[in-house]
Amino acid sequence: MEAPETEIRREVERRRTFAIISHPDAGKTTLTEKLLLFGGAVREAGAVRAQKAARHATSDWLELEKQRGISVSSSVMHFEHDGYRVNILDTPGHRDFSEDTYRTLVAADSAVMLIDAAKGVEPQTRKLFQVCRMRGIPIFTFVNKMDRYGRDPLDLMAEIEDVLGIESVPMNWPVGAGNTFRGVYDRPGRQLLLFSGGEHGTQRVEQREISGPADAAPVREAMGEAASGVIDALELLEGAGAALDPERVRAGELTPMFFGSALTNFGVLPFLERFLEMAPAPGPRSSSAGPVDPVTRAFSGFVFKIQANMDPDHRDRVAFVRICSGRFERGETVRHVRTGKPVRLAYSTLLMGQEREEVERAYPGDVVGLFDPGIFRIGDSLVADADLEFDGIPSFSPEHFVRVRVAAVERRKALEKGLSQLAQEGAVQLFSEPGAGTAAPILGAVGPLQFEVLCHRMRSEYKVELKLDPLPYKVARWARAGLDPAIFRHSDATRVVEDREGRPVLISENLWNLERAVERNPGLELAETA
Repeated sequence: MEAPETEIRREVERRRTFAIISHPDAGKTTLTEKLLLFGGAVREAGAVRAQKAARHATSDWLELEKQRGISVSSSVMHFEHDGYRVNILDTPGHRDFSEDTYRTLVAADSAVMLIDAAKGVEPQTRKLFQVCRMRGIPIFTFVNKMDRYGRDPLDLMAEIEDVLGIESVPMNWPVGAGNTFRGVYDRPGRQLLLFSGGEHGTQRVEQREISGPADAAPVREAMGEAASGVIDALELLEGAGAALDPERVRAGELTPMFFGSALTNFGVLPFLERFLEMAPAPGPRSSSAGPVDPVTRAFSGFVFKIQANMDPDHRDRVAFVRICSGRFERGETVRHVRTGKPVRLAYSTLLMGQEREEVERAYPGDVVGLFDPGIFRIGDSLVADADLEFDGIPSFSPEHFVRVRVAAVERRKALEKGLSQLAQEGAVQLFSEPGAGTAAPILGAVGPLQFEVLCHRMRSEYKVELKLDPLPYKVARWARAGLDPAIFRHSDATRVVEDREGRPVLISENLWNLERAVERNPGLELAETA
């Protein structure tokens, strides 16, 4: 019988857990669906053109997502491919939901940065890239929409270096563009890959392989009119481009680059196979007790997301737990570090968008859904042996604020329950004025669309019609030390509130007001995250 540590090591080495980041409309949900298609997790990729689609993408299960055609909530998907266990953490692309993406990136071991071939590096891509860089997450780049005419690939490489400050090393090179895009030249394998078929991208494509250098007669002939441009570009890369260095990739200093079209499936399978070879397996995680080795330590994990009402028929709550070490076994009792109480790992599921399947065992890198009776919070650590806490998941400064018009709400208890649960999920941030309790709650969000989703969910899940009054504040800072609330008692531009944990927060109309407050009160210390 295989020793537990040997079993865990084998399972860890074959796991790849990654998130996909991009600007809205770069094709992230489409790419996710196509990876699931090639992994055999779905038989046909869901259409993502929203209202016109007869089906909806596997990852976009909220009703509002189906209506609007956008992803507003992270989801988890998994499949087996060529001996690898693949866990995809799909994230919202819309900037208004970027805080959900930040939290999900904490659970990833690597990230795929999706770039529109015509638009290049866009603002949300830049913002999410910086989060990956802060956390030292290896980044792989997929240049999408090569089936449309876009920018020169060399220009895209230069922009990635200039704007993001990271070198790129193309693992393949496109053959043609727009309606002449027909394949890629695979640099490590020294072979041309030509694609055909696909029926609008809902099925696998045919792939023809021609081995040899790019300037070899059979390869040149197969590339047709694109041959000279491809050969010149590859010679330039060999002479002046960055060399592939796995250590620099793991350190987040170098990004392997791939070209393709998620819509037509051209280049998706070659990307998947190279990515699985190069991407890191789950490694040690930072904690209060030092690095936690995934193989030698007993079970541990942390909650990075809470989602209420995934099943409208049961009105349940599910805590998404990223397993960091050891082996998860259903029914085992572990320690909930924040409360110090034992928790039994019952009612555990593996997640697949909205679908679920019961799980008996899981390993580092996997994400397991635990039934949450209301005890979990984002950032909670679960451990089987000695107490330790994984690095916290911060709350980011909201940029939009509203006050709930409580007098206009008939079902007060449902209001309080709904706001509390959705705030615990991270859908919005919940504040109150000192001493006011739940009498006049203030809500904060990174983007205004979060409030629209909140109202939709309160209406559909809690039968509460919200009335929101906009507030003029645009920035929040958590007071770490030296706060005297009396200073702001008569200020309209800056207000003192408390977050859900009772921590003092200054919300203000602009950052200048807060900077002046710090200058005038040397003992005041403010932080951008909680």
